[in-house]
Amino acid sequence: MQNEPVKNPLRWLTVPRLILAVSVFLTLCCNFSFFRHLLEAYPPAWENLLFLASVFICMVCLTALVFLILGVRYALKPLLILVLAVSVVASYFMDTFNVVIDVGMIRSVFQTNVAEAADLFHWKLASRFLLFCVLPSILIYKAKVFRHDLLKTAFLSRVKAIGALLAVLLAVWVVFSANYYSFFRVYKPVWMYSNPGAWISHTAKYAFSSPKTKVAKVRQIGTDAAIPDTDTDRELIILVVGEAVRADRFSLNGYEKETNPLLARENVISFPNFYSSGTMTNFSVPCMFSVYGRKDYSHKKGRETENLLDVLARAGVSILWRNNNSSSKGVADRVPYEDFRTSDNNPVCDVECRDEGMLSGLQKYIDQTDKGDILIVLHQMGNHGPAYYKRYPKEFEKFTPVCKTNKLEECTYEQIGNAYNNAILYTDYFLSQVITLLKQNMEKFETAMVYVGDHGESLGEKGVYLHGLPYFMAPDSQKRIPAIMWFGESFKIDTEPLKATAHLLFTHDNLFHTILGMMEVTTDVYDGRLDILNYNY
Repeated sequence: MQNEPVKNPLRWLTVPRLILAVSVFLTLCCNFSFFRHLLEAYPPAWENLLFLASVFICMVCLTALVFLILGVRYALKPLLILVLAVSVVASYFMDTFNVVIDVGMIRSVFQTNVAEAADLFHWKLASRFLLFCVLPSILIYKAKVFRHDLLKTAFLSRVKAIGALLAVLLAVWVVFSANYYSFFRVYKPVWMYSNPGAWISHTAKYAFSSPKTKVAKVRQIGTDAAIPDTDTDRELIILVVGEAVRADRFSLNGYEKETNPLLARENVISFPNFYSSGTMTNFSVPCMFSVYGRKDYSHKKGRETENLLDVLARAGVSILWRNNNSSSKGVADRVPYEDFRTSDNNPVCDVECRDEGMLSGLQKYIDQTDKGDILIVLHQMGNHGPAYYKRYPKEFEKFTPVCKTNKLEECTYEQIGNAYNNAILYTDYFLSQVITLLKQNMEKFETAMVYVGDHGESLGEKGVYLHGLPYFMAPDSQKRIPAIMWFGESFKIDTEPLKATAHLLFTHDNLFHTILGMMEVTTDVYDGRLDILNYNY
């Protein structure tokens, strides 16, 4: 007797049924953050239960519609597996750090280097990926959903499924339209946690907004930029761009722990109410060097328009950008640039290359620049999270106990804060070394240091970690940043009026014009009203 063929246990599946099953699975298993925020807005009381159920139904239907429309024939399974894989990873980061996957976050993903990505990896991510992606993907792969049906039959089946889903969505809207109007108006940020809807829509926006080709010609600004003949003194300014650092953790701004012991000994001016232009490096850094303010800036404008460094270079200022972060985000594309993320250039490397290594050889560079003003930009690794314990050498571990994992939710708020504070303590040392270098050059130059963070950081307050929330919904900790100025004795400035106005509200919008003013560059793009040194109150 011949053996009967083994029947595939998934033979009953059809394309619409498979799509519906995956959509339900995605909605249930990859939306913990979404439903957590939804339940905060609409507690599970009797009067809310039907509406909450309708939200679940809508998410399933919308996800299934995307698969039915895009998942044509043999593209279906790869599409299902790809969306499942990305959604599982996205849900991990939303659940773990309470971030949202918007256009800025998508852009950051494409610009993140291997070292930064490694800091975000954890075995819990791997286990979730295995459970929620790999195992379901095997089932999807093995599902026998493609019969030898006529194309017409398969097409009609898909059209019927799309029609049924649209009918369900219409019915839900008719019954709960008032609830949804209110929801979209009052609780719009909750939808930014939806998965896979949020990352799919924002990836599409990123794809359409990204340049398809390199900009052929960058629009010039400040074509009249010049340094007056009356300015016979040479300026040497070092601009330090910090990373993921918040103002309220600087003891210079009143923080109870002494995180700035060395800077406190110097005659520095701290600006406690300084705000960033964004909550992510890829927006904040190019924006702070742009002639556009935060409200007018866009990635397209930044990409197609010259920035502060171009204007200064046109005026004859020697520019050098040294980088210990991922990149200059396009700011230094047209000026001398040096990468200090490897030991090829950076002599101070252990578990990672340290910010202080960017000072190596700077005196030689200054000595060899025998005429004109000099601006040196040092882009720090700073407090880049979540592995704050890696951001400082062991000898700077003053505050203990310390969180020594990138899985921040496994640590106490105190442990996270201590690791973060130790990284600030190291920045304090680094900035004091910058000042020491500048002091050595006061006889030849008017010397000054400007330090400003790119954005802040959340350390677990209300369950939010890291940074990158949309500006309108980001907490103050992700936007209020430290800013410090130091002037050498040779710099011709009366610091007393500056100290008197340091408490006022300033932003990244002020940096462009303040640096031009410090360099005494005359140009039509300079706005004295935004120059911090010109504030007279």
